[in-house]
This record gives sequence, C-alpha cells and structure tokens, in this order.
Amino acid sequence: MLNYAELKPKGKEFQAATSLKVEEFEALVPAFKKAYEEAYVNTTTAEGEVRRRKAGGGVKGRLANIEDKLLFILVYVKTYPLQTMHGLQFGLSQPQTNEWIQRLLPVLREAMQAKGMVPERDGGQVAAHATLNIEGADLLLDGLERPRQRPKDAQQQTACYSGKSKSHCDKNLVIVHEHTQQVIYLSSTMPGHVHDKKMADDAHITYPDEATLTQDTGFQGYQPANVLVYQPQKNSKASL
Repeated sequence: MLNYAELKPKGKEFQAATSLKVEEFEALVPAFKKAYEEAYVNTTTAEGEVRRRKAGGGVKGRLANIEDKLLFILVYVKTYPLQTMHGLQFGLSQPQTNEWIQRLLPVLREAMQAKGMVPERDGGQVAAHATLNIEGADLLLDGLERPRQRPKDAQQQTACYSGKSKSHCDKNLVIVHEHTQQVIYLSSTMPGHVHDKKMADDAHITYPDEATLTQDTGFQGYQPANVLVYQPQKNSKASL
C-alpha cells in the first residue's frame, strides 16, 4: 500500500505518481496542513461528525499524517483512477475513498492557491500573476488538444473536429513560464475546430510590458502590444 515514508526515497516513482519532486511536495505540505486545519479545526471526523475524543486519539487511520493525506489526493488528481482502485492502493474501501476525496480536494485547491500554483482562468489577470513579478515574464503559449469520443450528432462532429490533429477533440490555451514550467494561465475549454489564434484573441490576455512570448505557427498574426514574440517560420514546400 502507498504511503509517503516508503515512496519518498523513490524519486522517479514519487514524481510519476504525484507530478511533484519530493522537495516540491515538502514545500506544499505546510500550506496543505494549514488549509486542512482551518477547514476542519480538528473538531470533526473524516465523516464530518463531531469529534468525541482529542484529535490523534484512538486507532490510527490509514491516512494518519498530513503527508499521507497530501499523497493520497495528489495521486488521485494525477492518475484519476476508479475510486475502488485508488482505495486499494491506500487500504481504504470505496466509500472511505470517496469521503476522503471530497474532504481533501478543496483543501488541496486552497493550499495551491496559497502557494500561487493554481493557473489564472481570467486572461485579463495574467499580467498581475505573482510569479511573473518574481521570476520574470518569459512565457510559452500553446493550444492543447484532448481527444474525445466522436459525437453522434453531425453538427457536433464538425464543431469538435480539429484540422490540426485530424481528430475529434476539446482544446484549451495554456501559458507556461519558460523557466519554472509553472502553468500561468488555463483558458476555458473550446471545441476542437476553433483556431488557436482565435482562442487567444477572444481570451483578451494581458501581458506584462516587455514580456517575451514563444508561440507556434498556429498563432500566426497574434501580436500582443509591448510583447516580444518568438515564432518559428513555416517551412516552404520545396519545388520538385
């Protein structure tokens, strides 16, 4: 069964399971602990009932410490398994797993917000993102496509079909910090036929002055004010 103490020495496996390096995980623990204690103040059980004994008393549960709680919810978010399968990894039944997921997801979000790890969803607020003031504004802009089941409705098929990937998909714009790899911005989800440049235009993204922006040819013609844009040139077809 998974637990923090046993997984910590296995760096590659730890990162594969959580998306975080051990040191990144440990940096998140204090914010996660603070958010958890503020949410539940140690007065309720995992089931939300009023606690009858002092917190920490009685038989130790499977997620006895804060590191195991954080590991549990990060593995769930990273892999998104069936709750029954996720519970087997941590020695929990499916009902217990569901209770812990509902309990810990809001705590994780609160902790990540406190650490500035949650992407901005409003394009107009990107310029004010705290990371850009600390690390500088060298950014990567990209359109990410996620395959989806082919719709039965003909109009929906057309809307979801991407000429770029030749498949049915949904897509989002993301802005990633070039040096830290942190996701700074995540757009709303759009159907696959929408062009990358149109998504960027419609998002009305603001950038810090003198930011640098690396983008691919799907954003041809996208040139925000006061931003230095790097874009590869399309290869011309060689004549025979």
